[in-house]
Amino acid sequence: MLKHFQRAGHRPIALVGGATGMIGDPSMKSQERVLIDEDTLRHNQECIRQQLARFLDFDSDAPNHAILVNNYDWMKDFSFLNFIRDIGKHITVNYMMAKDSVKKRLAANADHGMSFTEFSYQLLQGYDFLYLYENENCRLQMGGSDQWGNITTGTELIRRMAGGEAFAITCPLITKADGGKFGKTESGNVWLDPKRTSPYKFYQFWLNVSDADASKYIKIFTDLSREEIATLEAEQEQNPGARPLQKRLAQEITVMVHSQADYEMAVEASQILFSNKAADILHKIDEDTLLSVFEGVPTFEVSHDAIEAGTPLIALLTDNAAVFASKGEMRKLTQGGGVSINKEKLTDPNAPVSADMLLNGKYLLAQRGKKNYYLLIVK
Repeated sequence: MLKHFQRAGHRPIALVGGATGMIGDPSMKSQERVLIDEDTLRHNQECIRQQLARFLDFDSDAPNHAILVNNYDWMKDFSFLNFIRDIGKHITVNYMMAKDSVKKRLAANADHGMSFTEFSYQLLQGYDFLYLYENENCRLQMGGSDQWGNITTGTELIRRMAGGEAFAITCPLITKADGGKFGKTESGNVWLDPKRTSPYKFYQFWLNVSDADASKYIKIFTDLSREEIATLEAEQEQNPGARPLQKRLAQEITVMVHSQADYEMAVEASQILFSNKAADILHKIDEDTLLSVFEGVPTFEVSHDAIEAGTPLIALLTDNAAVFASKGEMRKLTQGGGVSINKEKLTDPNAPVSADMLLNGKYLLAQRGKKNYYLLIVK
């Protein structure tokens, strides 16, 4: 939403909730969050800025360049007494209790209720809007639909305290296939940080969404025109097996969040199991992508000495790593073309292993039959 508004000439203000993040928003939550220290807050803020820089222009000399603010900066020196005297008196308890986020939280936690800390959240977020209205000329706050109550508390504070007019826009929460929302504290999520979700896994996530979700997400997350999307949807209807919607969706988002090079590597990595160039691809991809592709396959640790000594593969894959139950089994499968090392057919089970065979300098991929993979990790 910020990206669309910046493109239209408006100045985005991205707000990091350093102060409110210490409390936890009651919206859609069943548990309070834990306190974090200021060093962690600052670290998180810089990481968020780097991620947002993929979508927003922070460094331009244009008058509408984006800025990143942290509400901890204006809340940290605000005493409790000053806050309830100067801000709290302008909003009634009745007004706060009428919010859906509060009602739902109370209904969901009838036995335990809601702490005053959480109850105060909407007042703090409301003050954020007032502060930015007065100091940054911010007239519009945007968020997910679960933020409506918090945002309108801000417009009310602006009206009552500054005699001003401000506005709110919310969009429906984007949900996963199971109906749950995307959020950093939820399970089963993809992350923007490649250290948490590799570009390959990120690409695969979008590639594997349902047809219905692909049609929805491509309208939300890409810059494609209405006409381009309509064409893709028509192609999808004619040949759903080709998955044109998912492929284009995965391409657009992976390039936007990561890079063209990461997208191309993810596409290549996706072909490892089926491509006739699989051996070449294996030697090109990085360690994180390799481990993502073969996540969940059985692994064995072998010593570097075994590699240095040029141990015959038949001994390495039976004595050092139990890929085969016996040497006889491996010989028989090799003769039938059923054994591959790094996606290349093995013809001689007695061939010695060597350091130049290792992927990323420490891995060896063994394949038994068509579908059974094993990853040897050299220690």
